[in-house]
Amino acid sequence: MTDTPGFYEHLTFNAPLSEARADALAARVAAAGPSTVLDVGCGWGELLIRVAAQAPGARALGVDTEERHLTRGRARARELDVSTRVTFENLSGDQLSEPADVVICIGSSHAFGDSPAEALAALKPLVRPGGRLVLGEGTWEVRGPGDPDLVWDDVVALPSVAALVDLAVEAGFRPLWIETANEDELFAFESGYLADLEEWLLHHDDADVRARADEHRRRWLHGYRNAFGFAYLTLGVPGHS
Repeated sequence: MTDTPGFYEHLTFNAPLSEARADALAARVAAAGPSTVLDVGCGWGELLIRVAAQAPGARALGVDTEERHLTRGRARARELDVSTRVTFENLSGDQLSEPADVVICIGSSHAFGDSPAEALAALKPLVRPGGRLVLGEGTWEVRGPGDPDLVWDDVVALPSVAALVDLAVEAGFRPLWIETANEDELFAFESGYLADLEEWLLHHDDADVRARADEHRRRWLHGYRNAFGFAYLTLGVPGHS
């Protein structure tokens, strides 16, 4: 047991994404026969690696600014024997200019500004005509006025699923597939995030870490649980002018 809590050790993906959905999504974009795949804000690149595994002719690049994530991604690529085709670099989104056949951006739109609209505008030049963008984005569905349980102390401006799709169309994409994380995926994501803290607290008496875990759980279960969601859009860029 280390002296600090784990670092995303209990999550396969840094998003509310099940194994089944990830594999189906990877197969869907791999079926288009991409030769290049780019993951912006890739974390440890689990989805990127799965796309590359299902598209054996593709070369893939994951970029992120957290070196611990990149180290994990490189190890995972070696484990699945795709490290000759999947590379990871410490880069930010605004350093990219070379377009790819498939671009992935899951929970990383903040790399391009304060809104999904800004992210979509910045991502479009990175997708080759006829290519695909896989966008994973938080959403907010308001249930009704005056709901006492609908509380998120530092709420950010998130669109509904419908508004997010509208933004994508306005940016010049075509929505090829629209799906949202289900309750099991959302619970697994929050529980997996908290597991690093909770497992560590079984062996350490640390008031700061305990308060951090309790506050996150409070905000989740008593606050945003029934309004926050996560959408996965598979978007196409028309190949005609």
